[in-house]
Amino acid sequence: MQSPPKPEYARVSLQRLKTYNSTETLVALEKLLQSLGGMPAFVKPGQKVLIKPNLLAGKTPDKAVTTHPEIVRAVIKLAQKAGGEVSLGDSPGIGSPKNVARKSGILAVVEETGCRFAPFETSVTIRPTGGTFHQFEVAQEILDADVVINLPKLKTHQMMGLTCGIKNMFGAVVGLRKPRLHLQAGTDKAFFALMLLELCETLAPALTIVDAVIGMEGEGPGSGDPVQIGVLLAGRHPQAVDTVATELVGLQANQVWIQQQAIATNRPYTQLKQLEIVGDPLESLKIKNFRPAKMTDVNFGLKGGLKHYLRDALTARPEPDHNLCKRCNDCVTHCPAEAMKIEHNRLQIDYNHCIRCFCCQELCPHGALVTKQGILLRLNSFLHRKS
Repeated sequence: MQSPPKPEYARVSLQRLKTYNSTETLVALEKLLQSLGGMPAFVKPGQKVLIKPNLLAGKTPDKAVTTHPEIVRAVIKLAQKAGGEVSLGDSPGIGSPKNVARKSGILAVVEETGCRFAPFETSVTIRPTGGTFHQFEVAQEILDADVVINLPKLKTHQMMGLTCGIKNMFGAVVGLRKPRLHLQAGTDKAFFALMLLELCETLAPALTIVDAVIGMEGEGPGSGDPVQIGVLLAGRHPQAVDTVATELVGLQANQVWIQQQAIATNRPYTQLKQLEIVGDPLESLKIKNFRPAKMTDVNFGLKGGLKHYLRDALTARPEPDHNLCKRCNDCVTHCPAEAMKIEHNRLQIDYNHCIRCFCCQELCPHGALVTKQGILLRLNSFLHRKS
């Protein structure tokens, strides 16, 4: 008996792309979207379209920190061809939106294509119903758009394990409002992951397209190593896309906090069997030996005082590399817990107040913060690799 067709939202398209050549990228993107109905299935003439790339920090495209400008160019062109009034915006982790867009090569593409640059500066409070989080403060530009196209880069993430479609929508939260949400979650990564899920579901981007041509492995999302993956992914539902992306790089659900939490809360599209994967075969695109970020937390079912007593052994923490640290103060300014300071010309961290969010490592422009794992966490990581 033939299986019933899967809902349209469960469809994820895959397309091989080895380089960022402008012509090849545009052709690959058109093929990627064909099985989803093409860009006209998402963008109608006269609609206001907001493209939301990853603009984490002002790094050049070869660092694989931000969405590649040629992917941005191709998406803008197709959205304009479909008749959309296209703008692009994000709220970087550090630096002004315009400076980050300039350094990453994206601002030049915006200007060349006639797209409008829309820095996320004004916040509006929204109040979703039915979830754990009763309000979010998000960029006005997101709410003004008829269509939001989510354009993440596939990277490891020191806190969440992986950043893709769902995590990329955290950029809708403007500036220093992000650290407030980190502080609200504290050391509870599951709680933070749930917040990311609910935020993405509330904003509901119409289309998610993932730049996984060159991704990032290791200590992402800001200080990891570029890695050739050679794939574009796309779908209507960010969770469906993230599930395929996790499989693509060979990570398990227990290595990705958002995936863990989506499964734990019975959200749809967390299993490959729930999805319709079209385009190039997933098995032929999977990469081997992808290097995950170091594990930063493990819970052996301990409760209360014992868990608190063993905190340093069960978790990881950011640690300064004083040879690389330039004492620029960026980490101090953006630390949600205000646990960092420059004292006696050295960066100091108060680990009694540190919430292990790794924002400092994510945003450090010099890669001067490394991950120091506790002894039980190192043992657990070793056993995990051996299993």
